[in-house]
Amino acid sequence: MNPLDTLATWFDNARGWLFETAIQPALYTLGQANYLSDAYDGTGWLLVGLLQLLVLASVIGPLQRWRPIEAPVRDSAQRAERRHAIAMDVIYTLLHRLGVLRVLLFFSVDPLFNHLFGWLAVQGVDGWHLDQWIAPLWPGVTDTALVGFLAYLLVFDFVIYGIHRAQHQWEWWWALHAVHHSQRHMTMWTDSRNHLLDILLVDMLFVLVARVIGVPPGQFVFLVALSQLIESLSHANVRLSFGWLGARLLVGPSYHRLHHGIGIGHESHGSGTLGGHNFSILFPIWDILFGTACFQTHTGATGIRDQLPHDGQPGRDYGRGFWAQQRLGLLRMIGRA
Repeated sequence: MNPLDTLATWFDNARGWLFETAIQPALYTLGQANYLSDAYDGTGWLLVGLLQLLVLASVIGPLQRWRPIEAPVRDSAQRAERRHAIAMDVIYTLLHRLGVLRVLLFFSVDPLFNHLFGWLAVQGVDGWHLDQWIAPLWPGVTDTALVGFLAYLLVFDFVIYGIHRAQHQWEWWWALHAVHHSQRHMTMWTDSRNHLLDILLVDMLFVLVARVIGVPPGQFVFLVALSQLIESLSHANVRLSFGWLGARLLVGPSYHRLHHGIGIGHESHGSGTLGGHNFSILFPIWDILFGTACFQTHTGATGIRDQLPHDGQPGRDYGRGFWAQQRLGLLRMIGRA
């Protein structure tokens, strides 16, 4: 049995136990037994989220406390503001990783995709199964499932690189994505700090690509989980170097912090013009190929240039609380904030 099959077996057993002991009884109690099948799928995402939170708390969190980039602040007012900003990111993470946002997608987007792909199947149009296409290219490899998984991972990373470039180039999308970049105190929780509409758009594109290239449902869960964990590490407030070669193979905290640097990572040449560097999510190869890589070490401030006071005027308000950030993001998108 290959490693992916072993992991899938363990995961299915754990999901079954969680579903039978907690989710299924709750649905019967609430009179929602008609959602049992869908809830079983959702239990997989809940389990993934719980495991991710365990890794955050037991691995990445201690790394942040061990070698933080941002030193602890002494001023009580600044310390309180920093705690509040990070607490908001924790709320985003819990909503995202524990499946609350996925429930919203289930009721809003999933029925549309199911109808679309069901209609295409009736018309004889099926997805392109990437793993089957590349199998003949590796005649000496018996574990084609693992090769297929790596191929899917590369495809997804290339797609999200393109999406990320669009988020920084298109003004309306940047208005939403700015919620993510407005965090002045990056930590491992910052990865999930995103506008709800931004999340919806990205997830729709991910589901579409997954269906088109034929990603197996089980592998899709693992692809998303692995990507999210690496993204959590890359946002972490930790001095962690992968070395010259490692930094060019995998996105780390130093590489991604420059992307969040004020006037550096998402504002070309410090001018406020959208653009920037280090858009890759997992593998820097895409930045290297498309000329957007920058391997300089950045330990300075993160955020957006117009958040800073200028000419005696206060910086732009991106919202202090969850709903304020969501509301202002929509107002920016339509040019009203």
